Amino acid sequence: MSKLLLVDDDANTLASLARAFRLAGHEAVVCDQADRALELAKAQRFDVILSDVVMPGKDGLTLLAELKSAGVSTPVVMISGQASIEMAVRATRLGAVDFLEKPLSTEKLLVTVENTVKLSRLEEENRRLRQRAGKQELIWKSAVMQSVMAKVDRVAASETRVAILGETGAGKELIARTLHEKSARRNGPFITLNCAAVPAELIESELFGHEKGAFTGAATRHAGKFEQAHGGTLFLDEIGDMPALMQSKLLRVLEQKEIERIGGDRTIPVDVRVIVATHRNLDDLVRKGEFRQDLYHRVFVFPILLPPLRERREDIRLLIDFFAQAVAEQNDWKPREIAPEAYDELERYPWPGNVRELRNVVERLLLLADDRIDAATARLALPFDSSAPALPAGSGPLSERMDAHEREIIIAELKKHNYKMTDTAKALGLERSHLYKKCQQLRIEHRSAAG
Repeated sequence: MSKLLLVDDDANTLASLARAFRLAGHEAVVCDQADRALELAKAQRFDVILSDVVMPGKDGLTLLAELKSAGVSTPVVMISGQASIEMAVRATRLGAVDFLEKPLSTEKLLVTVENTVKLSRLEEENRRLRQRAGKQELIWKSAVMQSVMAKVDRVAASETRVAILGETGAGKELIARTLHEKSARRNGPFITLNCAAVPAELIESELFGHEKGAFTGAATRHAGKFEQAHGGTLFLDEIGDMPALMQSKLLRVLEQKEIERIGGDRTIPVDVRVIVATHRNLDDLVRKGEFRQDLYHRVFVFPILLPPLRERREDIRLLIDFFAQAVAEQNDWKPREIAPEAYDELERYPWPGNVRELRNVVERLLLLADDRIDAATARLALPFDSSAPALPAGSGPLSERMDAHEREIIIAELKKHNYKMTDTAKALGLERSHLYKKCQQLRIEHRSAAG
């Protein structure tokens, strides 16, 4: 059940709306004056406010502006029988989540309220997750991370588009969250979409939303990521894997600052800061014609290169301690003492899965150890024998040596797991799709893979 505030100067409309919502199981509070509605909204907690636009005295748009100025975060849906495009645009810019025209169908009104409540709760959960995320993996003391964080501090307060580059698991989303938290949009939503994880046929709906009946299975209207991120930040992870058709549509949205839901007949203005990330080389993708050059110039304004964990070894011990405490608290386990030799073992490991892999290994450590984590336990928790040198001997550029070492690690794990890609990816702390890409990049034969 949701609690609604209905604002309209027409008594019949109020009575009709209140009855419809109460029959649907909602609580409805009615009000026929904007000033009184503002007092109620400041004094009580509502899930949604529905307000008419044209009212004697103070109109609905003025009420909307005053609600936002007063810090009322309740989502507002505007309603009018004298609607115009200009009115709808102004309402959206003032912060309305939707704009409906009279006469209203009960079904459409109920769906709008239900979607608005879902979106509001999603944003609230997102804020809670953001608060927890702010305390997580961005722990560092290394000089290379000091340089990264200096760039974050420099660009965060601006509206400049940022491209975060780095390997999978290095913490790109946490950098994006930090940019959001340090920006003027910090009180707005932070919405994420992994472009590589969404099927090509669904990504347009995920980004821009759809209307009810727009395609088979579209039972209700769906607000896309851009609408969800209105007034805040949209983080597009793995943008290098975005399908070519969607690249063109994304470019238009970035230029026009408006979206159109699938099956919709009107554009919706969106105020969103877009931050992108990828583990791929966008310059190479542009040269190969796999990524639009005009979109590249739109999103690649201020690049931030996040180093892999093997290049910031001074941070490993700090991260181990943090994750050990966090995992123990999460599972209500007693703290474990970590021997210096165990730290040494973990610091020698090359961490191909980066910080994400480190967190998984720490959790395994706590499961394997009784009271004290020693070097033997650390070796047991790692995917392979970490007593080997972290880097192979030889000559040549560091990048080539690192590639050779990664190739040895992956081949060893593939053999250990009988070339089952799913098991190998899990052991390395990688996503399966990323392991396939690594095999292609490093020319590793995996066609005999059974997983």
